[in-house]
Amino acid sequence: MIFGPRIELKTPAELELMHRAGQLTAEVLSAARSAAVPGATTAEVDAAAEAVIDAAGARSNFKGYQGFPAVVCISVNEEIVHGIPGSRVLNAGDIVSIDGGAVVDGFHGDSALTMIVGGEEAGTAADRELSSATEAAMWAGIAAFATGTKVSDIGDAIDDFVSESFPHLGLVEEFTGHGIGTSMHMAPEVLNYRARSNGPKIKPGMCLAIEPMLTTGGADTRTLADDWTVVTADGSRASHWEHSVARHDGGVWVLTAADGGAAGLAPFGITPVAPKDA
Repeated sequence: MIFGPRIELKTPAELELMHRAGQLTAEVLSAARSAAVPGATTAEVDAAAEAVIDAAGARSNFKGYQGFPAVVCISVNEEIVHGIPGSRVLNAGDIVSIDGGAVVDGFHGDSALTMIVGGEEAGTAADRELSSATEAAMWAGIAAFATGTKVSDIGDAIDDFVSESFPHLGLVEEFTGHGIGTSMHMAPEVLNYRARSNGPKIKPGMCLAIEPMLTTGGADTRTLADDWTVVTADGSRASHWEHSVARHDGGVWVLTAADGGAAGLAPFGITPVAPKDA
């Protein structure tokens, strides 16, 4: 008989550490968002994120991961994920996804957001729709994690939301969410689409990173010569949103959201509950 990788279930004390890592991750992304202004380089945005981690006495879980050279991934316009910060200058109207994390006392946080440089009004209606649709798809997946019984319920919910509400957008299938805890990437794999496999059962203490990616065109991707940056094959724009989320005996809690996910889950009639020790 073949068994899959062990899924790490956290104790209440470990969930508190996950919460601390998640809140620091939120601060890292907030600093990066603030630094991503017209005229800034992506390296300067990365430096702003790194300063927050250094000030907290924590550690980046991205920098050095399989050789990745920066604290955050910054993916611009047609770039979907894993963009490497450098000399690229951001312009008003660029749509930018920032993905980052932090390690606190051995536990990991991981989150991503999409923003339009120069403010929402600087972007096109299509880009604003793309970002809001991707964020909403993420919340649909988080709501399914809160109420579902199997990990596959998350991908079902994301796929159904996109196909019913935004069928003209591409749903990227090549990259998935994942378990998170004492490592950044752990079992189980969290698909963003419907699949035949039901996947493992959802259990208290399970922590997952839920992260859909949508495009304004097709879902096919290619990887650039740097072996990191993933772009849309057709040159269409892309968006990526992600939160790390805990399911526990009392309910669900979004570890990387300042409000625990209250605003995002309200449309689903779900009230997040903090873990006992968080």
